[in-house]
Amino acid sequence: MKLSPSQVIVLATPVFFLLIAVEVAYGRWRGRNTYRLNDAINSISLGMLSQISAVLTRLFRVGIYTAVFSWVSFWHNDAFWTSPVGWLLALVFYDFCYYWLHRAGHEVAVFWAAHVVHHQSQDYNLSTALRQTSSGALLGWIFYLPMAIAGVPPLVFGVVALIDLLYQYWVHTEHVGKLGWFDRWFCSPSNHRVHHAVNDGYLDRNYGGILIVWDRMFGSFEEEGEKCVYGTRAPLASWDPLWSNFEVYWALAKDSWHARSWADKLRVWFKPPGWRPADVAERFPKPAFSLERMERYHPPMSKAMAWFAGVQFALILGGVAVFLWHADRLAVSQSAVWLAALTAALWAVGAAMQGRIGMTEVLLIEAAALATAASAQGWTELHRLFKPLAMLLAIAFVASRPGWLRTQRTFDLKLLAALLLCLAGDVFLMFPGYFIPGLVSFLVAHLCYLALFAQGVRWFPSGRVLLATLSVAGLMYAFLFPHLQPVLKVAVAAYALVIALMAAQAIGRALVLRDAAAVGVAAGAGFFMLSDALLAINRFAQPLPMAAFWVLATYYVAQVLIVRNARPASAVGWGDARSPSAAPDAGVRSAHHQPTG
Repeated sequence: MKLSPSQVIVLATPVFFLLIAVEVAYGRWRGRNTYRLNDAINSISLGMLSQISAVLTRLFRVGIYTAVFSWVSFWHNDAFWTSPVGWLLALVFYDFCYYWLHRAGHEVAVFWAAHVVHHQSQDYNLSTALRQTSSGALLGWIFYLPMAIAGVPPLVFGVVALIDLLYQYWVHTEHVGKLGWFDRWFCSPSNHRVHHAVNDGYLDRNYGGILIVWDRMFGSFEEEGEKCVYGTRAPLASWDPLWSNFEVYWALAKDSWHARSWADKLRVWFKPPGWRPADVAERFPKPAFSLERMERYHPPMSKAMAWFAGVQFALILGGVAVFLWHADRLAVSQSAVWLAALTAALWAVGAAMQGRIGMTEVLLIEAAALATAASAQGWTELHRLFKPLAMLLAIAFVASRPGWLRTQRTFDLKLLAALLLCLAGDVFLMFPGYFIPGLVSFLVAHLCYLALFAQGVRWFPSGRVLLATLSVAGLMYAFLFPHLQPVLKVAVAAYALVIALMAAQAIGRALVLRDAAAVGVAAGAGFFMLSDALLAINRFAQPLPMAAFWVLATYYVAQVLIVRNARPASAVGWGDARSPSAAPDAGVRSAHHQPTG
């Protein structure tokens, strides 16, 4: 049986977790536990995200390598490369290329932006080994082209790459001391602890994957001495797996944007990490790094939330394992759907551990993600389960808000009415022949939202915004008109008018209130317009690729933004609402579109 790299990782996962359990038990027995639940979940979540995204980046990891091997390599000799000597040489060759990629990951900003993910944990244990980037394949392939040119077959390349990666798992531990002669030749726990440390003497040292001799040869070796302090010099301070992958790219993009010199705009990406143009550093200063002032990121988490996060994490892990096992047989579009769904779930668990959202929100996001994925996959029965479940969870969240139906009764009733009508629309649209009742349900729901967004501000505060949304709706209706049956021409016209008015009211309200909550609602209204436009085009005019996914994804984003941020104009702002003393949860909810096909 031939296994794909993803399947090998799935089979290795129980071994990873067994060794983690052994390390935890040993650490507790010795009174030196190196684990925190939130950090470990975050690290392993990033490993899962790396593996599921790798399914879509195989073009960079394998495709380009195979193309160069086929067209450019100067020596094709599969018999040699599959001999014992050839395998060993290929492994050493790979490790040499890995050394230079790893070194570039610390000495060139754009490569550091990808590699930083692996260094963000302030703990050092076997779960840290699983903390991998999701963007490294975009440029990392460049460093392995010499192997393709030399004629190393793609199969051999893939196997030695996997061996090199798996070897590095065991070196991520504080419980193995120095190993004498082994430390002089190989990457070991002692050598790699130095690599992960931010101490001045340890910074950017010991890059070797299997062999440490590369560092000794090229002047980047440092022996372990003083106690290592782990993390990065610009701490992540977040359990968000998406932000973990994009934080440095975002920082580089901002510095590049702010730089006055066009040369500096480019240098930002290729200079060493931390380099900034003088004018940018002057206008946007950052505090100097101080080892003494480093604080461990550890937001408080209740015991109930810890258990909840652990259970959710275990369920997502199971879903990732199933996906990876079947990934090579899935179409790219199917893989993209599950990548989005699993990523949403991982983000939600991280946000909950961070205190940004509550348990109900996590369940809402997961139900919405599963409803979307089930629809895109054509799994009708599962879609019919998760679609109304998402809405019911959303209603439950709204009802759990402090003072619900007491302090702002009229506002809450309008919001509840909108949600109940969305639920009705969701149910109608799940079944053939009920499009018109579903359309009417959502039409009235949007009228409720329209009235909701008018509380505390005047009707349509911005004439320009009203003109813009009506123009967009008019253009969309004109495009759809030739494709509509007579009875639908009136219904769709009314729907387009109402949703344009709803969006205009929400955006105008945001311009008046100028707070984050109002902006979130306005963005949600915009996504509502986009979702309905995609639905209408796909249903009446032109079938769209991955229509079920895009329609539902934008719809759920709209509902998340509106429900999370909808509150009376006099209520607390968005940031306050995230604190424990303010509104507790928030959520996604309905799924008002039926599966295509």
